[in-house]
Amino acid sequence: MSKTALVLFAHGARDPEWASPMRRVCAAVRAQAPDLRVELAFLEFMVPTLRDSVESLVGDGFERIVVLPMFIAQGGHLKRDVPLLLEELRQLHPQTRFELASAVGEAEAVVQAMAAHVLALAG
Repeated sequence: MSKTALVLFAHGARDPEWASPMRRVCAAVRAQAPDLRVELAFLEFMVPTLRDSVESLVGDGFERIVVLPMFIAQGGHLKRDVPLLLEELRQLHPQTRFELASAVGEAEAVVQAMAAHVLALAG
């Protein structure tokens, strides 16, 4: 079995407070699965970058890295930019298996959680 890590990959923003929910998700995953290596990385404006996170994980011996976009849906970044980033990382680390998961917002459980939140506001 290969050593697997998960990278929660968010867009990033100039406002440092923007990352707070992403950090909370990362902390919750770590709390619920302490043996799973989970990192948070950003496309732009914030650090670490995806490449920074991957370099650290590869250095720690991870052979399979699953990148989970913390995006509501597939947009230009996920259709164009992220595949190019992953291809570059595959060239740099041919021994590592990279997998790109679907945007988190497209998962049925997330859609239903958002719907439940909307309904709760209606009271």
